[in-house]
Amino acid sequence: MENKITLKEKIGYGLGDAASSMFWKIFSMYLLFFYTDVFGLAPAVVGTMFLITRIWDSCFDPVVGIIADRTKTKWGKFRPYLLWTAIPFAIIGVLTFYTPDFDEKGKIIYAYITYSAMMMIYSLINVPYASLLGVMSSDRKERNTLSSYRMVFAFGGSLLALWLIEPLVTYFGGSLNSKTGWLAAISIFGVITTVFFWGCFFFTKERVKPIANEENNLKQDLKDLLANKPWWILLGAGIAALVFNSIRDGAAIYYFKYFINSAENFDFNLFGSDFHMTPTSIYLVLGQAANIIGVIIATPIANKIGKKKTFFVAMVLAAILSVIFYFFGRQDVMLIMIFQVLISICAGSIFPLIWSMYADSADYSEWKQGRRATGLVFSASSMSQKFGWTIGGAGTGWLLAYYGFQANVEQSAFTQNGIQLMLSILPAIAAVFSVLFILFYPLSEEKLQVIEQDLNERRNQTN
Repeated sequence: MENKITLKEKIGYGLGDAASSMFWKIFSMYLLFFYTDVFGLAPAVVGTMFLITRIWDSCFDPVVGIIADRTKTKWGKFRPYLLWTAIPFAIIGVLTFYTPDFDEKGKIIYAYITYSAMMMIYSLINVPYASLLGVMSSDRKERNTLSSYRMVFAFGGSLLALWLIEPLVTYFGGSLNSKTGWLAAISIFGVITTVFFWGCFFFTKERVKPIANEENNLKQDLKDLLANKPWWILLGAGIAALVFNSIRDGAAIYYFKYFINSAENFDFNLFGSDFHMTPTSIYLVLGQAANIIGVIIATPIANKIGKKKTFFVAMVLAAILSVIFYFFGRQDVMLIMIFQVLISICAGSIFPLIWSMYADSADYSEWKQGRRATGLVFSASSMSQKFGWTIGGAGTGWLLAYYGFQANVEQSAFTQNGIQLMLSILPAIAAVFSVLFILFYPLSEEKLQVIEQDLNERRNQTN
């Protein structure tokens, strides 16, 4: 019964990723656009900045994991970071979307500083949050459920962010190119994320303890991680999956603004005020809603046929559907929306699986080596996720530059075709790589059952 997680705790755990995902999704979908069309930087400059800052941030993740593994408080190892870092997270997020009155060089420096700070503070709160999954329960099915709650709330937070971000920016600033509008909108989300992180802190509990109260040895922890074959395979599959998502996410706004060129808006009323949703917003919101469907169906399917098979099928379908997406013209808006839903269901289903599989790889390492380093495993996993996002984000900026993109002007046929490729063929290639990696994943459901039983016996003997 110690591994049984209450509904309140599942919801509390989900709130943490709802908070993270609001900013993460705004960064994925809008930050490149903000830097090129509002802030005023060239896409190649932004792509290079994404590469440099995110590589540093990815390397920072294991540092946070190592520190978190050695944190000892009355609240546990990982939960305190949700309490301590929530407000700095919101403040740096707002500063990232502030446009100072500097020259081009000054703006580049400001962008590097604020974006680097944002990514570091994101690591300080998100690595301990991700690691929390590994110590809330040792039961693999409970972890699947927790991971699904996490992803439902994550995509729910993303859905809320994508539904409101453009309406809020235009409401406060008059247009999507408004500096004031972006600052006001992100400030509102900063307040929401703080409340959600604190809710996650108060509603969750750390249960799983190491088998033995031995001294932490960083060298041995790293050696164990490097010998963890399942983790390495998940590393490759996760990076490829993030490249798939980040290229599609980063190019979506450009696709609708410069290829579809639709000016039709969807109007709605919120708290007595009129708001407008563009086709871009509708496309993104549909994607997030479909992601939630993917998350919901992932757990029952994975519990029936296994996580590896579910992951494999989802990414194969995502690759096939993405290739078909390339052949849609600007008049095929309905088909574009339908395929966005189908692709997003596939993409959404893999994320609860991969985080649950990372928890399994931590168990595998403890089973093989007799030592547990949950924070290091999850931080290194988070590093791989960010590295995939880095490749996709930087690649999006460089691809736009390669295809001759110029902000706020009509694009050439070559540029428009390049933007089409970034929504279809190029992500499909990344999905194929993810499939190839997951084929070699060695932890079957039968193997995991043996590992779980052995570890529970060892814990019972030492407690």
